[in-house]
Amino acid sequence: MLPKVPSPGEPREILGQVPLSGALFARSERVVQEQNPITDTPNRPRTVTRILAVDDFEPYRLIVTSLLHERPDLQVICGVSDGLQAVEKAQQLKPDLILMDIGLPGLNGIEAARRILTLVPGSKIIFLTQESSPEVIEEAISLGAWGYVLKIQAEADLLAAVDAVLQGKQFFNDGSSSSSR
Repeated sequence: MLPKVPSPGEPREILGQVPLSGALFARSERVVQEQNPITDTPNRPRTVTRILAVDDFEPYRLIVTSLLHERPDLQVICGVSDGLQAVEKAQQLKPDLILMDIGLPGLNGIEAARRILTLVPGSKIIFLTQESSPEVIEEAISLGAWGYVLKIQAEADLLAAVDAVLQGKQFFNDGSSSSSR
């Protein structure tokens, strides 16, 4: 028997139980189809931000995608698991925004970001990582990252970071504080 697919407006539970720094992450979302008369008119096309998600742990990528899916103006166009794939897909798809882990196989996130920013200078990068050392954060800032969010703070800070970056501001969370510049 196939599972029942919820209709728009009907509650749907999504449970992702993935360990994040010793805690279990569980969330639910409600599927609601809404129309906004201001943004959903034929004369006003909706702007959608195209996002490339890069993390070697697929369940975490799915959690991030789920968080972003809450917003109709954000679309994850591709998810990849290593730095070399990130460079290839960024060059091919030219995303507006890239969410990048640092600890990646093949090519680490810092080096992948360096290459991507050379090949696709219009893409903005937010690092979404467990790396909290001041040296790594400083290197990310100096290479041109627009944001830095620790994975443990993603549920609270990821959408704020995305919003800040889309408004042309930088967003950095070093574990002790969050700030927009």
